[in-house]
Amino acid sequence: MKILKYIVRLLLFLFGMAGFSGFFMPMVRRRIINIGNFTGIVICVSVVLYALFMPSVHKTLRAFWQKMLGKIVLSILAAGIVVGVLLVIVMTVLMIKAAAKPPAPNATVVVLGCKVYGDRPSITLEERLKAAINYLNANADSVCIVSGGQGADETISEAECMYLYLVNNGIDPKRIYKEDQSTTTRENLAFSYDIIKEQSLNPQLAIATNNFHEYRAGKVAEGLGLEYGAVSGDTALWLLPTYYARELLAILYEWVF
Repeated sequence: MKILKYIVRLLLFLFGMAGFSGFFMPMVRRRIINIGNFTGIVICVSVVLYALFMPSVHKTLRAFWQKMLGKIVLSILAAGIVVGVLLVIVMTVLMIKAAAKPPAPNATVVVLGCKVYGDRPSITLEERLKAAINYLNANADSVCIVSGGQGADETISEAECMYLYLVNNGIDPKRIYKEDQSTTTRENLAFSYDIIKEQSLNPQLAIATNNFHEYRAGKVAEGLGLEYGAVSGDTALWLLPTYYARELLAILYEWVF
């Protein structure tokens, strides 16, 4: 029994450290700090500390359980953990399904903006652009709207950066429309739809974004009454934990508020 407990503690410790490394790496490599890796780091550090001090933690919990207040608090905590796990499972399934939703042929591609560095797209944005290029090359009558404004720390707009990338990778400039005023996913799609109406483009959308983001983008599109499919870009494995965690929290926020 003691050996089994040590094995469990070791596995939890290794799991926590691996998770900590996954969430901490984007901070070191690209100075990416957001609620996703902050939340992940807090959870992983908690797991590591639990593994290290498991006997003391269990002793404290047993003592707390003897009191009525302790029973209430721990029961609520346990229920919250169970509900949280179920929510994560449900949201993950929805993300996977949304990323696999096929777009109509020759739909209007809308590439959702993301961070740029100088005149170069971030890794995340580049994956969106690669997915858009694949779709545009396979659908000769499709056009593209690159959507994203200019952040305070960006030298050009995200739309301009995406335009340059697409042109440099063989997409005819005549097939590209720029929307450079948006700052949110909702504005990306709403302002892009304004261009679609003004230019009489195909109202069916092919939303080009990262796989983890397709569900939330799709819900925004549905809220605007738009017909859409997914053109999903991959996500670098070393970035996935951070953005996946952030997206879970963003989806939860959308559901609640």
